[in-house]
Amino acid sequence: MPHQPTQEEEGAPETLALDTLRGRFVRGEVFAEDCPSREILRHVTSRWGGLTLMALSAGTLRFSELRAKIRGVSERMLSQTLDTLEADGLVSRHSYPVVPPRVEYTLTPLGAELAPRLIALADWIETNLWRVMDARTPQATEPR
Repeated sequence: MPHQPTQEEEGAPETLALDTLRGRFVRGEVFAEDCPSREILRHVTSRWGGLTLMALSAGTLRFSELRAKIRGVSERMLSQTLDTLEADGLVSRHSYPVVPPRVEYTLTPLGAELAPRLIALADWIETNLWRVMDARTPQATEPR
Protein backbone atom coordinates (compact mmCIF):
# COMPACT_ATOMS: atom_id res chain seq x y z
CA MET A 1 0.00 0.00 0.00
CA PRO A 2 1.55 3.35 -0.96
CA HIS A 3 2.38 5.88 1.74
CA GLN A 4 -0.43 8.38 2.27
CA PRO A 5 0.94 11.64 3.69
CA THR A 6 -0.69 13.03 6.82
CA GLN A 7 -1.95 16.61 6.85
CA GLU A 8 1.26 17.71 8.61
CA GLU A 9 3.41 15.91 6.04
CA GLU A 10 1.49 17.02 2.98
CA GLY A 11 3.44 19.60 1.10
CA ALA A 12 6.62 19.05 3.16
CA PRO A 13 9.67 18.86 0.85
CA GLU A 14 10.83 15.53 2.36
CA THR A 15 7.43 13.93 1.83
CA LEU A 16 7.18 15.17 -1.73
CA ALA A 17 10.64 13.83 -2.50
CA LEU A 18 9.82 10.47 -0.88
CA ASP A 19 6.51 10.20 -2.75
CA THR A 20 8.32 11.01 -5.99
CA LEU A 21 10.82 8.21 -5.31
CA ARG A 22 8.01 5.80 -4.41
CA GLY A 23 6.33 6.64 -7.68
CA ARG A 24 9.51 5.93 -9.63
CA PHE A 25 10.38 2.66 -7.92
CA VAL A 26 7.79 -0.02 -7.20
CA ARG A 27 10.65 -1.79 -5.44
CA GLY A 28 14.31 -0.94 -5.14
CA GLU A 29 16.64 -1.33 -8.10
CA VAL A 30 20.20 -1.66 -6.78
CA PHE A 31 21.60 -1.46 -10.30
CA ALA A 32 19.94 1.94 -10.85
CA GLU A 33 22.44 4.71 -10.12
CA ASP A 34 20.00 6.96 -8.27
CA CYS A 35 18.04 4.32 -6.34
CA PRO A 36 18.33 4.66 -2.53
CA SER A 37 18.54 0.87 -2.25
CA ARG A 38 22.15 1.13 -3.40
CA GLU A 39 23.04 3.28 -0.38
CA ILE A 40 21.30 0.87 1.99
CA LEU A 41 23.12 -2.05 0.35
CA ARG A 42 26.38 -0.21 0.96
CA HIS A 43 25.53 0.27 4.65
CA VAL A 44 24.46 -3.33 5.16
CA THR A 45 27.41 -4.88 3.32
CA SER A 46 30.05 -2.52 4.66
CA ARG A 47 32.87 -4.05 6.66
CA TRP A 48 31.30 -3.21 10.01
CA GLY A 49 27.63 -2.93 9.05
CA GLY A 50 27.13 -6.60 8.29
CA LEU A 51 29.09 -7.73 11.33
CA THR A 52 27.10 -5.39 13.58
CA LEU A 53 23.77 -6.68 12.27
CA MET A 54 24.90 -10.29 12.66
CA ALA A 55 26.16 -9.65 16.20
CA LEU A 56 22.85 -8.09 17.22
CA SER A 57 20.90 -11.03 15.80
CA ALA A 58 21.70 -12.91 19.03
CA GLY A 59 19.91 -10.23 21.07
CA THR A 60 20.30 -6.85 22.71
CA LEU A 61 23.88 -5.75 23.40
CA ARG A 62 25.56 -2.81 25.05
CA PHE A 63 28.16 -0.82 23.10
CA SER A 64 31.09 -2.44 24.95
CA GLU A 65 29.64 -5.93 24.37
CA LEU A 66 29.25 -5.21 20.67
CA ARG A 67 32.79 -3.92 20.42
CA ALA A 68 34.13 -7.01 22.20
CA LYS A 69 32.15 -9.29 19.88
CA ILE A 70 33.24 -7.48 16.70
CA ARG A 71 36.97 -7.66 17.29
CA GLY A 72 39.03 -5.06 15.47
CA VAL A 73 36.42 -2.30 15.19
CA SER A 74 37.34 1.05 16.71
CA GLU A 75 34.94 2.90 19.00
CA ARG A 76 34.55 5.62 16.39
CA MET A 77 33.76 3.23 13.53
CA LEU A 78 31.30 1.23 15.63
CA SER A 79 29.57 4.42 16.72
CA GLN A 80 29.30 5.65 13.11
CA THR A 81 28.05 2.25 11.95
CA LEU A 82 25.39 2.12 14.66
CA ASP A 83 24.26 5.66 13.81
CA THR A 84 23.94 4.72 10.13
CA LEU A 85 22.07 1.48 10.81
CA GLU A 86 19.78 3.31 13.24
CA ALA A 87 19.07 5.98 10.60
CA ASP A 88 18.21 3.18 8.13
CA GLY A 89 15.72 1.75 10.63
CA LEU A 90 17.63 -1.50 11.14
CA VAL A 91 18.92 -0.92 14.68
CA SER A 92 17.24 0.60 17.71
CA ARG A 93 19.17 2.47 20.41
CA HIS A 94 17.89 2.66 23.98
CA SER A 95 19.61 4.98 26.45
CA TYR A 96 18.97 4.58 30.18
CA PRO A 97 19.10 7.67 32.43
CA VAL A 98 21.72 6.26 34.82
CA VAL A 99 25.27 7.12 35.81
CA PRO A 100 27.44 5.91 34.19
CA PRO A 101 25.41 6.07 30.98
CA ARG A 102 23.97 2.78 29.78
CA VAL A 103 23.04 2.36 26.13
CA GLU A 104 21.73 -0.81 24.53
CA TYR A 105 21.28 -1.70 20.89
CA THR A 106 18.85 -4.15 19.37
CA LEU A 107 17.60 -5.03 15.92
CA THR A 108 14.33 -3.52 14.79
CA PRO A 109 11.83 -5.88 13.10
CA LEU A 110 13.33 -4.76 9.77
CA GLY A 111 16.86 -5.53 10.99
CA ALA A 112 15.72 -8.89 12.39
CA GLU A 113 14.30 -9.75 8.95
CA LEU A 114 17.60 -8.87 7.27
CA ALA A 115 20.08 -10.48 9.71
CA PRO A 116 19.42 -14.14 8.78
CA ARG A 117 20.25 -13.34 5.17
CA LEU A 118 23.61 -11.89 6.21
CA ILE A 119 24.24 -14.86 8.49
CA ALA A 120 23.56 -17.21 5.57
CA LEU A 121 26.09 -15.29 3.45
CA ALA A 122 28.70 -15.38 6.24
CA ASP A 123 28.03 -19.10 6.72
CA TRP A 124 28.62 -19.72 3.02
CA ILE A 125 31.87 -17.74 3.15
CA GLU A 126 33.11 -19.60 6.24
CA THR A 127 32.11 -23.00 4.80
CA ASN A 128 33.77 -22.30 1.44
CA LEU A 129 36.73 -20.28 2.71
CA TRP A 130 39.42 -22.70 1.54
CA ARG A 131 37.78 -23.23 -1.84
CA VAL A 132 37.81 -19.46 -2.38
CA MET A 133 41.38 -19.14 -1.08
CA ASP A 134 42.54 -21.94 -3.42
CA ALA A 135 40.76 -20.29 -6.36
CA ARG A 136 42.40 -16.92 -5.79
CA THR A 137 44.96 -15.84 -8.30
CA PRO A 138 48.43 -14.91 -7.00
CA GLN A 139 47.73 -11.23 -7.82
CA ALA A 140 44.72 -11.25 -5.47
CA THR A 141 46.90 -12.00 -2.44
CA GLU A 142 49.56 -9.37 -3.18
CA PRO A 143 49.31 -6.04 -1.31
CA ARG A 144 48.20 -3.11 -3.45
